[in-house]
Amino acid sequence: MTKLTLGSHPFLLGFEQLERLVERTAKSGNEGYPPYNIEQTSETSYRITLAVAGFSEADLSITVEDSQLVVRGRQTDDGEGRLFLHRGIAARQFQRSFVLAEGVDVGEAMLENGLLHVDLNRHVPESVVQTIEIRRK
Repeated sequence: MTKLTLGSHPFLLGFEQLERLVERTAKSGNEGYPPYNIEQTSETSYRITLAVAGFSEADLSITVEDSQLVVRGRQTDDGEGRLFLHRGIAARQFQRSFVLAEGVDVGEAMLENGLLHVDLNRHVPESVVQTIEIRRK
């Protein structure tokens, strides 16, 4: 008995890319920092909000790499000459990745009150009916 995978199922032709996408998403294994929310703001738009307290615009970068939205944060350690009795505010670097579906574009990003908002827009293709001519040999 052979195991059917998504890309090899006879009714799902051309979905090999989707199977690779699911595998890549499962392997990303993002840890829990920084915490984030994903909300649907309309029928065709979304907003990802990351809690990045202590990070400035210069400490953050947002890129789209191979259909993935990648948010990176790297703070410079300004603790030199300071004596901390307790240091509970995270000052570590991070990388958080989100896989984007085909037709999803990254809109604007804004940093507000320690929250980084990244807006996404989905383009819905129009339905197209195509008639295929049958030829005789």
